[in-house]
Amino acid sequence: MPPPSPALVIIPTYNERENIAAAVERVLDAVPDIHVLVVDDGSPDGTGEIADRLARDDARVHVMHRNGKRGLGPAYIDAFRRGADEGYDVLIEMDADGSHPAESLPTMLAVLDGDVGHRIGGVVGSRWVPGGSVVDWPWTRQFISRGGSTYARAMLGLKLRDVTSGYRVYRAEAVQRIDLDQVDSTGYCFQIDMSRRILGAGYGLVEVPITFRDREFGDSKMNSSIVVEAMAKVTAWGVQRVLGRRPTQSVDSRPPLNHG
Repeated sequence: MPPPSPALVIIPTYNERENIAAAVERVLDAVPDIHVLVVDDGSPDGTGEIADRLARDDARVHVMHRNGKRGLGPAYIDAFRRGADEGYDVLIEMDADGSHPAESLPTMLAVLDGDVGHRIGGVVGSRWVPGGSVVDWPWTRQFISRGGSTYARAMLGLKLRDVTSGYRVYRAEAVQRIDLDQVDSTGYCFQIDMSRRILGAGYGLVEVPITFRDREFGDSKMNSSIVVEAMAKVTAWGVQRVLGRRPTQSVDSRPPLNHG
């Protein structure tokens, strides 16, 4: 049976018991007719059980349980496939820790809805365009994020300012144009990988500014191995681009729509 909502918010979780209920509530408050899929990697802290309870109490909430901590990228790929199979037109990436403002979702969805020609494949919630900002983030994290985006833009020829942003609204048809079996990024470089693949498939990406807030509860999943993976893969992709193997398209950077 087709879902009543055209959009699915995907929230990967691992040990987010203090955050997941509030994250889901904010999404449903911001867009009441949306659906949420929590993808839990066998969290030992009981996150999956909390998600199951939320799903029992609200038909808009769904849960996917995976065995073991298998990484951010594989979690999204599994969810993309499920969402496309179940008929959702829009697939949304959002963190569980409260850092991504749910109140920005209506604006991001409106940008995609206004693209009647389906030229835009995705809308990126950006920290690094005018109007975007970060709150309570240490300078070291800002340096890594900004530096990573700068390096990826240079190596891959991208105009996207916030290449590593994990807050994204994708058109399902654009995701389906990608060979997801070839996406092997597990950490935060998954976002860079998706950017180049969406652009390479001929779609555009639009950035809208968001205010990103550091998590209040729990521990960040960022570590040195994630940074090393990103640097190594971006370098390899950059070499492939120079050799003419991975062409990319242009990317737009636009302010949010005015709903006032």
